[in-house]
Amino acid sequence: MPLHHPTAVPRDFFCEHTASKSRVLALVGHQDGPDSLQAVLTCREPELAQRAAELLRALRSKSGASEEHVEQLCRQLPDAPAASLRQAVAHTRAGTWPSAAGSLFNWPAHSDGFGDRRPFDDPEVDLDGAEEEGTDGRVVRTPHHARLSDLAGPVVRLAVLREFHVHDRKALLDAATDRGWSPLPASELDEDDPHDVVGAVMWLADSGSEVEGADSLLDLGKARRLRSDEGHEVAQWSPKPVVEDFGRGWLHRASEQPGDSDPTEECVDFAALFASEPLHCDDPECEDESCLWQLTPRTADLLHTALAVLADEAYDDAAELGDERLVEGAHEGNWGVFARMPKLTFAADLQWRRRFARAADDLADDLEHGGWPQPTCTAEELALHFALDDARDLHDELGETDDPDHTALPVHRDDYDFDACTDMFFQDTDVLMLYNARFDGIEDPDGETNQQIGMGDLRAAAWFNPFGNVKIRDPHRGFRR
Repeated sequence: MPLHHPTAVPRDFFCEHTASKSRVLALVGHQDGPDSLQAVLTCREPELAQRAAELLRALRSKSGASEEHVEQLCRQLPDAPAASLRQAVAHTRAGTWPSAAGSLFNWPAHSDGFGDRRPFDDPEVDLDGAEEEGTDGRVVRTPHHARLSDLAGPVVRLAVLREFHVHDRKALLDAATDRGWSPLPASELDEDDPHDVVGAVMWLADSGSEVEGADSLLDLGKARRLRSDEGHEVAQWSPKPVVEDFGRGWLHRASEQPGDSDPTEECVDFAALFASEPLHCDDPECEDESCLWQLTPRTADLLHTALAVLADEAYDDAAELGDERLVEGAHEGNWGVFARMPKLTFAADLQWRRRFARAADDLADDLEHGGWPQPTCTAEELALHFALDDARDLHDELGETDDPDHTALPVHRDDYDFDACTDMFFQDTDVLMLYNARFDGIEDPDGETNQQIGMGDLRAAAWFNPFGNVKIRDPHRGFRR
């Protein structure tokens, strides 16, 4: 039977969540040594581990946790972690914690660079602590169970969608094992995954290692800053389920035939978003406000379709091209989006091309929220030029029976006036000068012609720099694909 150090006490309890399991850890104080972390229990469900840590913390602070609460949680845990929890409860209630003899060095009192170490029984130490100051005098960075409004710094939510095809199960399991992974007990595994392949993939993906024996099918991420004034809340306090919509699969959309529809897809009500004012008269020269040009539901619908298709094609081409450099004249009929661009962009890399795809998505989002598509950078300007050209083509091809949803939109005098869109949506059309060989080099802000015209930096690297007179988009908005 191991001997135990008599002066160890539990200070606090924490959770550690990894890809395949969660652990509850005890922060244990020692009279003749530094605090240490010791494992309490390991289980598969992170929520149960979190509840176990909170229960033990409540017992330590004597803020209340009945025997009924303990047993209720133990019944939800597998036998082994349940037994470990009962044992930890007993130690916590006793106010002592077992520590194997010989596991600690003899540490002389000294300054460790963060201030003089205090013994665990220092009367100046308040183990319960305050929200802003920790037990050793240092500021506590994140108060326990804080709501969004309680946190002084920004809170960022990152949602990740990743898919892997496991083509070599043995290679996957061996690689995960070599990196410290161990499968869950057989009693905790599902019948369709007896070797814990899911856990192995999670372990490798979470550690940043290559997922050997598997090919990545999808790797998407969305990030946003949470804001109290917009009704956001941290997940643990959220009154609604935390859900991120990554949209339908692009291959599914590409396979749809005209007239196909997805009943689960939310449609944009352009008739409501761009309700047209009744015309004052039929005179196109009339200056009454209701006779001025309007962005109509039909125009908005076609332009939105053109932007959505442009974004999808750009994401597709970017994935195929990667960092490959385009060669002028050598890509006729291929890489439709990027071959349409000025040649100064042909050396762009994968990330640049993905950002251009997102530029088209951002403009489509403007329309989805009832606003005009307002370019905020050079990339968005060119994306909108492309979309206006494509919308003209869509209109030319549009038949009265092709799209009943579109033809159901109200008719207006200003429908499909894409020339007026060009006049209204752009501050200038300088980006189109990049197609003229006479103006080669005009993109350089140090060039004489550029400075005379006041064009600014039109080099490819500056295409996503926001204009100085517009509201910039959220830099953490992530990518749809």
